[in-house]
Amino acid sequence: MATTLVPEELLAAFPGEQARTLGFYLLADLALGLVREGSGQSMDELVRELSLLVANTAGQPPPTAA
Repeated sequence: MATTLVPEELLAAFPGEQARTLGFYLLADLALGLVREGSGQSMDELVRELSLLVANTAGQPPPTAA
């Protein structure tokens, strides 16, 4: 039976802050690569779209639970 790890658990398995930072970048690159493959968009298009989403939500308060 396969074990499923959430990203936070996976990153916590890396020893030290530098290793966690590199692990985060690795996971982000993997995720973007999978989205790129599935969507057919270029990496530049995906990064641009993600940057716009982050910029759009940066000034908004976090959602509240209903």
